[in-house]
Amino acid sequence: MPSQFAHGGELVARSLAAQGVSTLYTLCGGHVAPIYDGCLNHNIAVIDFRHEQAAAHAADAYARLTRNVGVALVTAGPGVTDAVTGVANAYQARSPMILLGGAAPLKTKGMGALQEMPQVEMFRTFTKASFTIERTEDIPERMAEAYRHALSGRPGPVFVELPFDVLFNAVDAPEQMPDRVTVAPVEPPVSAVQAMFDLLRAAERPLIIAGTQVYWDDAGEALRELTEATAMPVFTNGAGRGALSMAHPHCFKAARSKALRAADVVLLIGTPLDFRLKYGRDDWNPDSKLIQIENDAAELNHNRLAEVAVVADARLVLEALAEGLQGVRFEPWLAQVAEWERARNEKQAAWERLDDVPVNHFRFAAEVQRLVDENTIVIGDGGDIVSACAKVLTVTRAGQWLDPGPLGCLGVGAPFAIAAQHLYPERRVLIVSGDGSFGLNGFEFDTAVRFGLPIVAIVGNDAGWGQIRGPQVQMVGAERAIATSLAPTRYDKVVEALGGYGELVTMPGDIVPALERAFAVGKPACVNVMLDPGGMGKTGASSPYIV
Repeated sequence: MPSQFAHGGELVARSLAAQGVSTLYTLCGGHVAPIYDGCLNHNIAVIDFRHEQAAAHAADAYARLTRNVGVALVTAGPGVTDAVTGVANAYQARSPMILLGGAAPLKTKGMGALQEMPQVEMFRTFTKASFTIERTEDIPERMAEAYRHALSGRPGPVFVELPFDVLFNAVDAPEQMPDRVTVAPVEPPVSAVQAMFDLLRAAERPLIIAGTQVYWDDAGEALRELTEATAMPVFTNGAGRGALSMAHPHCFKAARSKALRAADVVLLIGTPLDFRLKYGRDDWNPDSKLIQIENDAAELNHNRLAEVAVVADARLVLEALAEGLQGVRFEPWLAQVAEWERARNEKQAAWERLDDVPVNHFRFAAEVQRLVDENTIVIGDGGDIVSACAKVLTVTRAGQWLDPGPLGCLGVGAPFAIAAQHLYPERRVLIVSGDGSFGLNGFEFDTAVRFGLPIVAIVGNDAGWGQIRGPQVQMVGAERAIATSLAPTRYDKVVEALGGYGELVTMPGDIVPALERAFAVGKPACVNVMLDPGGMGKTGASSPYIV
């Protein structure tokens, strides 16, 4: 092909490169083959997975780890439908990603071509935009449009359909690609900031809940300055975990329910009042006043009316508050929250010391904590085991902990880890997985082996869907508890069969040495730890059904 011409796949790859995208996640298909050719021309790494859901999850992780748009590419029809869960999870988690989906040629649209289906319509309910590019020459501008949708306001996924003939057609190559998309921060109204000052200066027991937006707006330093200036206690949520180190004396996690019941002002930043925060109702002081900072206007006053509710950049708001509240401090209240936290942690520490065999979930988490440092990326993928680890592990930096988010999607472990390890080869990447969740995308260890990515999974294996089975047994008895039992599968052997390294652990004291060997071996690894099926119930910490 003469150099002055470019096919559609080349233009897609140029668009990715122009936006700073370094990696494309995919499962191959004939409808989208030209894009791979373009990626070779622009030094874009292509990681091919064994399932399209995993490719979409990896794009989500890329977005979270880079604060840039992650991109997945799948073929038409079943390739697109297989990716739906990954896109829906990114939408709920506020991750900016683009799913590129192949499609039948425009010239046969509606005639019943192979793998033809109404893809664009399907994605409209859980993406920020969903559209078809109908002309090859429009690819650069429409791709830039997709990036603007993904990054503006509330970050989220976009679906772009690319028909077969649009990708294979050749057109005159553009002289210049659209500029890289940037989004200017939204300034908070002066009146809203003043109203926040007034509420916080009059408060006696204010607290901060820092959510996902704090991470996306890179507001961690501003959060630290505010809490140190005022002694306001901080709780983190979602991707906000680590925005303020959990080792910081003003950051708490175990005392949140007590603090919410006593707080007179809550500064809620970039997280919805969903089930994680009891919808802003249960466990809240009914007389507390709410200050709500959001990048999504739809979340303002949702489930609870706020005294101040504003769409604004989290960093700018926190910086303004730190400056305006100089001299206003809440040491007695901070000390009270710290005492509640100490008492709760003391109770939990007893669980963490349990020598039970099979291993208790909290002892499992405590052993994992011994191996986690600030350079470790930890991915939570599961129910009870992740619940225990979230209570125990200390997250010290932004982006250190990744979990599915509010959709509660299982199976993110291996895809998230592969994306993380490829981006940061110098860091340890650890998946904390339940045995049930491992089964969803555990075969992606094949992908990790092919690409030489030494991710490590530690599987808490209680031979069941523990978070569901525990309440089920309580309600109807073990003899009627169906569909929640699994086999005590040797997941370590599964990873070995795929070319990795595996170990079985049955004693709590053997967990750390096994993990050390797994990280030292230099290839994908699985440490399979046999857990007590009734372990969470024994601690009184088993999770109820979410209603």
